[in-house]
Amino acid sequence: MRTLRRRRQKGQAFVEYVILVAVIALATLFVLANFSDRLKAMITGITETLGGEPDASAEKKSVEIIQELGN
Repeated sequence: MRTLRRRRQKGQAFVEYVILVAVIALATLFVLANFSDRLKAMITGITETLGGEPDASAEKKSVEIIQELGN
C-alpha cells in the first residue's frame, strides 16, 4: 500500500512540475509578445550607450520583422 502511495505522489509531483513549467512558458511568451518592441528599444539603447552601433532592424517593429521572415 505504501509503495503505491509513493508512486502516486511521485507521479503527482511530476505533473505539477510540468504544469508549472507550462505556466512559466506561457507567461514568458505573453511578456515577450506584449513588450518585445520596448525590450528591443531598451537593448538598442544599451548597445549605443556602450559604444556599439544599432542593428539595421532597430527602426522596425517586431511585427514587420516577423513578416519579413515569412518571405
